[in-house]
Amino acid sequence: MKSQKRTAFTYEKPWIAGRADPYVLRAEDGSYYFTASLPAFDSIALRHAAHLRDLPKAKEQVIWRKHGSGPMSFNIWAPELHFLDGAWYLYFAASDKDDIWQLRPYVLTCRDADPVTGTWEECGQMQCAEEDPFSFRAFSLDATVFENHGERYYVWAEKVGVGQQISNLYIARMESPTKLATVQELLTTPDYPWERHGFWVNEGPAVLHHGGKIWLTFSASDTSAAYCMGMLEADEDADLLDRASWTKLREPVMASREKAGLYGPGHNSFTTDDEDGSSVCVFHARTGTETEGNPLYDGARHAYCLHVSFDETGRPVFAPDPV
Repeated sequence: MKSQKRTAFTYEKPWIAGRADPYVLRAEDGSYYFTASLPAFDSIALRHAAHLRDLPKAKEQVIWRKHGSGPMSFNIWAPELHFLDGAWYLYFAASDKDDIWQLRPYVLTCRDADPVTGTWEECGQMQCAEEDPFSFRAFSLDATVFENHGERYYVWAEKVGVGQQISNLYIARMESPTKLATVQELLTTPDYPWERHGFWVNEGPAVLHHGGKIWLTFSASDTSAAYCMGMLEADEDADLLDRASWTKLREPVMASREKAGLYGPGHNSFTTDDEDGSSVCVFHARTGTETEGNPLYDGARHAYCLHVSFDETGRPVFAPDPV
């Protein structure tokens, strides 16, 4: 039986403290799994709970640890859990401790019923299509997977350029959970000033399917208080590999909110609330503007949880109250 009063998720305090790049999966049985970048960037952990509201109290279990050297030995970032073709898959980025910025996308899989206690196997680096000479040759991270009309798509961030490095988002259709079927297609590049603070960045894609539309959010700028969330939209019947099918909003849909004490919101995921079936946005943000050293390695990024509403045009609204 559904609760008569929906659990309140607000800007007022972090939902799960100390967890950046949060990802929530609602499983086929209706229960929830949570994963995120850990402050030490050295392992991947999962939480499991019957209800969304119970994830903050759920036990966190480390299911994989970084290698001692070589690939997957440093910067274990932004894991995402998916259930595909009867198995669990974890997508994440990692680098080599001897070359820490050479990030690449990697995949783990588990064929046991319970991904928290089951055995995880390494699938290696995500594979591009045979005819693709570009994908995953440079700094690549923040992959997400979504399905539309029976096709599965992979979206990720990858840096390009000589001199000025620009982080773009790319999309490809998937052949399997570990390999792409098509050559990368550019989805979005940093066009506006709010995407170019510190670094020119589009990263952290997440997909919300609603009202016949594909809404794809992404994060922009460096990881300071300037970090913010933009959004693209496409018709679900359009060719999603055609950049012309997508429209980018000219302004961010979520940004720092000083009165709420919330700074640098971004790198989100979407799920549904088991209490009323509403859409929920899970994202990370800071509670202040000051950081210790490099903001990327500052542990004060926390996971937040907010209900998503929709305006009269069907567009998602993440911050209806003016702050």
